[in-house]
Amino acid sequence: MEKIEKLSSVTQFNSRRGQETLHPLVSVLDQSQSTKIKANKYLSELYIIFLKDVKCEELSYGRNQYDYQEETLIFIAPEQVFGFNLPDEIWVQPSGWALAFHPDFIRGTSLGRTIKEYGFFSYDVNEALHVSERERQIVLDCFKKIKEEIERGIDKHSKTLIISNLELFLNYCVRFFDRQFITRENINKDILVRFEQLLNDYFESNLPQIVGLPTVAYCAEKMNLSANYFGDLVKKETGKSALEYIQTKIIEIAKEKFFDPNKTISEIAYEMGYKYPQHFTRLFKQRVGVSPNEYKNLN
Repeated sequence: MEKIEKLSSVTQFNSRRGQETLHPLVSVLDQSQSTKIKANKYLSELYIIFLKDVKCEELSYGRNQYDYQEETLIFIAPEQVFGFNLPDEIWVQPSGWALAFHPDFIRGTSLGRTIKEYGFFSYDVNEALHVSERERQIVLDCFKKIKEEIERGIDKHSKTLIISNLELFLNYCVRFFDRQFITRENINKDILVRFEQLLNDYFESNLPQIVGLPTVAYCAEKMNLSANYFGDLVKKETGKSALEYIQTKIIEIAKEKFFDPNKTISEIAYEMGYKYPQHFTRLFKQRVGVSPNEYKNLN
């Protein structure tokens, strides 16, 4: 069975890399100064961001498509597993930079209240952020400002300044991800075509009666994407959430079915995957402005 080590503190994270801990809850490491580490898998209790400045294919938090060939940002949240797909007892030399902080550091702060809004912490391995040289310099500037605050010692201003720079860095990452969605336009459009076909195939099968309505998580899994990344991609490309997109498809298919005079509204609702027809009726009226029966009679 694969061994997974729990990574529960910043001190543990630093000591594994042979580096000193200057603050118990937050750390920025220049990994060129780190010692070799075992190629283990880790269950993180920390927020960790790696800036990889070389291709590091052995890291299991890898990716498929490259926007830029070298620099990659990888985001890890508490309760996520990361590590290396290498045999036991292999040692690797870390590279690039690493930023790690414990959830306790941001608890009760503005960042603590908004951290879950940075959805890229839940993106899958092939959805990492590939940065340009200019973007990399911005990232390093944020990292180094945090590092300077940690190295100067803890005072009453330290936490405020570190968190301000953390928020600045994460907000830049939101911008960089928006850029990446644009630069991957052709790839994203291909995913949307596949999404549309997935929904068509789903509703043409007997899956709605067996499984129920298709969920965002189900569609994302079929697309080999995380639910968060998939949802963000659909939103960027269509202006609709993934759930709204699915609901629009439900309405379109239902409208076609209304022209069958032998089917009642309830039968159509059951065919679409609804356990309770009134839930379908409510959605239809919200989206179309009239009830299914009214729409059917008008047409």
